Amino acid sequence: MERIRFAIPQLVFLLVLSFTIFAASALTPPAVRAQKGRIKVATQTPLSGEQAALGEPIKLGAQLAVEEAVKRFKALGYDLVLVPYDDQAKPEVGVANARNLASDPDVLLVVGHFNSGVALPSSDVYKDSMLAMISPANTATEITDRGYPNVNRVCGRDDIQGPLGAKFAAEDLKLKSVYIIQDKTPYGQGVSTNFRDQAKKLGMQVLGFEGTEEKTNFGPLIIPLKAKNPDLIYFGGIFNQGGLLLRQLREKGVKSAFMGPDGLDDPEIVKIAGKRITGAYYTTVAAPVGYNAESAAFAAKFKQRFGKDVQSFGIYGYDAASVGLKAIENAIQELGGKKPTRQQVSTAVRKIKDFKGITGDISFDSKGDPVHAKYFVLKFEAGKYPGKVVKVLEQSAGAKQS
Repeated sequence: MERIRFAIPQLVFLLVLSFTIFAASALTPPAVRAQKGRIKVATQTPLSGEQAALGEPIKLGAQLAVEEAVKRFKALGYDLVLVPYDDQAKPEVGVANARNLASDPDVLLVVGHFNSGVALPSSDVYKDSMLAMISPANTATEITDRGYPNVNRVCGRDDIQGPLGAKFAAEDLKLKSVYIIQDKTPYGQGVSTNFRDQAKKLGMQVLGFEGTEEKTNFGPLIIPLKAKNPDLIYFGGIFNQGGLLLRQLREKGVKSAFMGPDGLDDPEIVKIAGKRITGAYYTTVAAPVGYNAESAAFAAKFKQRFGKDVQSFGIYGYDAASVGLKAIENAIQELGGKKPTRQQVSTAVRKIKDFKGITGDISFDSKGDPVHAKYFVLKFEAGKYPGKVVKVLEQSAGAKQS
């Protein structure tokens, strides 16, 4: 009898505890009650070294997009996480990172890269596991011309950016000759070749087409260039190299007009070239901050979150991540809440139509290029970044300049 009397209070306690747990469970939203797992979005950009100034804004733009989507994914039953990788602007590092990402089944999207020379071999790895990649900055034609079903970009292509610069030089600036220097990377070679071919079609005389990896002393290259006295010097490469080249050109008395592609689109070039930057031109696939009301509002939001000014490619990092996250959400909903495979995410990305991004409406064609992309020509005035927009072109990524 003594044992029975002791068991009855225990039984009552267990019944009360069970009812309390059941009631709490009934009042808890299903998404919170049973999380279905984790979904990771990765970035791959240079976060250290000379090109960190270009890669960090892309990472931060993607980070902001992920932070804004956390609650939406929590409601669907998933923890959303950003995993940033530093590719150091080096192909071998990008490939090693890509293999790590491919081996992590929770990674469903990669936002990157900045350098086409890093993106090309890294995307070969992504393709093997059908990991969706959306690039905010890679302009080399080969990125999408290979026809990989998982590789996309929200920016334009070199076979439009290069010819646009040539047309502006020949038709707007009325320049007759050009000397071309490129940095021997897939990006620099590609955009410079497209510039050269269009310049020839328009009757410009190409006085030189030189590749260089020099980063400190351009004197030996400048001597023969100066002797040819071109109307324009076109540099295909990145700001750290281009800014120093421009400075040394001016120091040695070369007065030719100067132009380059979106690799020059960074405020650091003003610090490197100093006052000599005034009057230089650059083309870019990224609209300058404040170009429209949407980008101005985004810049304010970015500044509030990170305490620093956003750069053009930071906006494209945000848009690349945002459109990818929308594709993942669409795939989850189509599957009735189940976690999608990488193949299903890649398919969902290509299905995106007229997504409202900061840079404009985003849709992808059958190759992963944006159906509509803007291209800009800007001029540095009074030694300030960004330059002043002097020409804008919007066209399909697949429609080449004539």
